[in-house]
Amino acid sequence: MTQNDTLLDPSQYPDKDVYGVVGNPVAHSLSPLIHHQFAQQAHQNILYGKLFSEVDLFEQTVDTFFSKGGKGLNVTVPFKLKAFHVCARLTERAKAAGVVNIIWQEDGQYVGDNSDGLGLVRDIKNSQFIINKKNILLIGAGGAVQGVVLPILDEHPTLIVIANRTLEKAQQIVQRFSSQAKQVGTTLRAISLDHLEQEKEPFDIIINGTSTGLDQVSPLTDSQVKSLTNIPAQALAYDMVYGKTTVFMRQMQEQGLKVKDGLGMLVEQAAVAFEVWRGGNSRFELNTKIVLASLSQKVNT
Repeated sequence: MTQNDTLLDPSQYPDKDVYGVVGNPVAHSLSPLIHHQFAQQAHQNILYGKLFSEVDLFEQTVDTFFSKGGKGLNVTVPFKLKAFHVCARLTERAKAAGVVNIIWQEDGQYVGDNSDGLGLVRDIKNSQFIINKKNILLIGAGGAVQGVVLPILDEHPTLIVIANRTLEKAQQIVQRFSSQAKQVGTTLRAISLDHLEQEKEPFDIIINGTSTGLDQVSPLTDSQVKSLTNIPAQALAYDMVYGKTTVFMRQMQEQGLKVKDGLGMLVEQAAVAFEVWRGGNSRFELNTKIVLASLSQKVNT
């Protein structure tokens, strides 16, 4: 696919509602495949494509898309923070995340939402794992982790520990969500990754929210993994990176944990966007499991 194939122009499709994903790069995106299947399931007359933007022209790219009749955009790297600042109105999820991955217009203003955290929670629950009253370890303190804390808190876990190489960044997230954690009775605290081996709490779900999987490295050393000896037998290790068995996942498999990559999260967060754009899930039921199965075949072939 060339860059010219990712110059989405809604004015060329007057008989359809046009949506897309904007990024740089964006040619690799699986989002059109996902939304095409959702549109078929829900009998929605939409077209969903890929939109490339130069890094310094994001706002102009978004303005052009909507001025030509576009209805909504998903936002991927490296524009989620820029999208946050472009939006005049933000949902509570977007405010909590500090980044935006869904944009649409209301009364001529951009509205921003973030579905990453809800997508993660839905995928974990679809995998028959319970978050309520469980202990959660979140590795990392970037936008990915920040975006999932509130949706995880909404499930009322007993404990969330945020472990990061730079302790101060993890502490900032804890401070940001301390009131919400208190409201639901969740203990929320930060530790340095260097001190992970001193952690005594058993974790039911361990989530890698760093991008280390893209580079085939793990955020944890082998000794850190082995120090987590009191992991429950039915624990889950989840890597937000998708399409590969990461080093982190292999480490956790060796410890006897069930492992999962982020492909289901991608599908579920796309479902949230589709529901937001097309009037809510009360209008239709999306079968995300079928979409995930077809996507898994494509990714693994």
